[in-house]
Parts: sequence; structure tokens; C-alpha cells
Amino acid sequence: MQLCGFPAAEVEFDQAGAVVGDRGAAVRALAADPAVTDLVVLCHGWNDGPLVARLLYSALAGSMRSVAGGGPGRRIAFACVLWPSRKLAGPDTGVPERLDLLRDLVPGQRLTIDAAADLVPALPARATARTAFAAALLSVAARGADDHEDASTELFTLPGGTVMDRLGKTGFTDAATQLLDFLAGYELKARAGEIGVRGLAPLLAAAGGPKVHLVGHSFGARLVAAAANALPAGAPATLTLLQAAFSHFAFSADWAGGRAGAFRRVVAERLVRGPILVTHSAADLTVGIPYAIASRIGDASSAYGGMGHDGAQRTAEAVAAGLLPVTGTYRWRPGVPHNLRADRFVRGHTDVTGPQIAHALWSAIAAS
Repeated sequence: MQLCGFPAAEVEFDQAGAVVGDRGAAVRALAADPAVTDLVVLCHGWNDGPLVARLLYSALAGSMRSVAGGGPGRRIAFACVLWPSRKLAGPDTGVPERLDLLRDLVPGQRLTIDAAADLVPALPARATARTAFAAALLSVAARGADDHEDASTELFTLPGGTVMDRLGKTGFTDAATQLLDFLAGYELKARAGEIGVRGLAPLLAAAGGPKVHLVGHSFGARLVAAAANALPAGAPATLTLLQAAFSHFAFSADWAGGRAGAFRRVVAERLVRGPILVTHSAADLTVGIPYAIASRIGDASSAYGGMGHDGAQRTAEAVAAGLLPVTGTYRWRPGVPHNLRADRFVRGHTDVTGPQIAHALWSAIAAS
């Protein structure tokens, strides 16, 4: 398989992190090729299916081909990850469609979600309906990915009526919309982490061979961060998080009352040998949505925020920098996050395949 002239292979995971069929064999074969010096692992975010992921990968590979970076003797290949993500609801999507999305994400809980759907007409008038609606939806969520960084810990400990009251400042239909959006995002967060730990990390650990560069977009950034967190120190040569859809406190040693971020080990134990790239843009409003909802669920004084919007926050090691034009020169530090302010070049959540992104990737590869 070729991707814009680069050797490439696909691997597909199911929602539990298991490799689908024998889709890992091609990646292992690619890693075993002695001509390949650097394996770039690409991981998509939310989308409607493999076609969208492949378009993303092709566009980024095309940009990498166009800027022709790297160094003498470096030959990269791409490992393209496919995982069961879903496109989140848009602003004009109604509650019924959002309920359908949740049914799709957790198909084993359809009866419970159907029971919640039956309560929707009564939400404005009946407090008991609101309590039962929230309690039913909260019961279907996969536990284990809840943490304080996005208020999911608080969400699962609050009574259903309290959750709806906190979200319902502009009406209880809006509260239902926000709760469904948060739960859909939470399911993708949990799934991405599970696949990173149980799927991608073991595959890469067994493959051996070239230097490994982990690149993830949106929820895919969480997937590769979880993989880096599960791999032995130094196994990932670089880690690139493109408009990451997880907390901006994820690398922090202490962001609130002694709480460390979910991926603090990545920085504290120098699990990544080379630089960690974090693109962030004020134009990425998609990343900010779950954290705006979190501020209503949890402690409103806490500064919830997303990595792709703000970069790595309260992380002493983080380097403030910018995403440079293709003529720019980077100065990387190994093992630490580089907050690459990307407002000039990243105009939205999915705007992550341009030549400036490719140039940064080439520069990091060459420095590793």
C-alpha cells in the first residue's frame, strides 16, 4: 500500500481495542522493513467512517510530500489507524437525533435509552421526569474514564435532577441536549483511551523496528496519548497532538488541589524520547464545547478547557511557541510539550493537514 508515494499500511481496531481480523499484520510487516527508519502512526478523530479517515491521512501525507522535509537517510512509512469513532451532533441536531447517536455508541443499552426518550415530552413540566431521564442516561455510560478534568467524576456522583438543574438554565430541552452531547463525547473519550492502551500500544510494542512517531487528531490525539502512556519509556520517538479533544490539564503535575493530569506520566517520566507537539487554536470551537458543559456540571470556578483550544496548561515543562510557516526553524526540547499556537494556519477543528503541520512533523522527526 502507498500513501502519496510513502509506504503505508492500515490497522483497524474494534471498540474494545482488539485488532479486526488480521489487519495488524501489514503494520508489523512495515515495521520489519529494514529500509523504513521512521514509522508515523496516524490516528483520526471523530468522523463518519473509514473514508473520512483515509481522506485525512491522504491530505496530510500529501502535505508531507510537498514540503519534503526530514533528513539524510530518513525513510518514513505510515501506519494508518482506523477505529470506531462517530461524528458528534451539530448545533442544529435535535434531541431525537442525539439519542440515536447515543444508541449507536452504546448499542447494548438501547432499551434504557428508549426509556429515557419516552420521558422527553415531560421534561419541561415534571421534575421527576427530569430526574429519571438523567439517571437513565448516566447509567448507560462506560465507567472508568471519568475524571475531574472534565467534570465527569462529578457528573456520575450527582443526582439526576441536580444535573438537569445545572444544565437547564435556558430550558430543560437545552439541558437534555447538553447532557447527550457530553455523554457522546465521554463515550468517545473512553473508547479512544481503551483502544490506545489495549490495542495500539501492544501492537507497537510487539512490532519493534523503526522509530515510532505518534500523531493523533481530536479524540485520536487521546488515543495516541493513551498509547504513549502505556508504552515503555522512550518507545515513542515523538508525539503530535493535532487539535486534541481532551483536557488542557492532562500533562499537569498539579492543576487543582494536588490533582495530576491523566497523562502526567508522559512528561514526568519522559516516556516520549523526542518533542511533544501540541497544536492549539482559538478558532477551534469544537474542542471547547465539552468543557463549557463541564463548567455547568462541576465547580464553575475551575477553568475547564480543551488541549486543542488552549494548549497544555499548568504544565511547568511546557514550551510556548507557534506553528511556523514552512520556512521557519524549530528549536525542540526532548520529552516536553510544545504549545504551538496555530491561529494563523488552523482555522477550525479539522484544519490539520496543511503544509505548516507537515513541516512541524518533519522537523520533529528529524530532531528525534
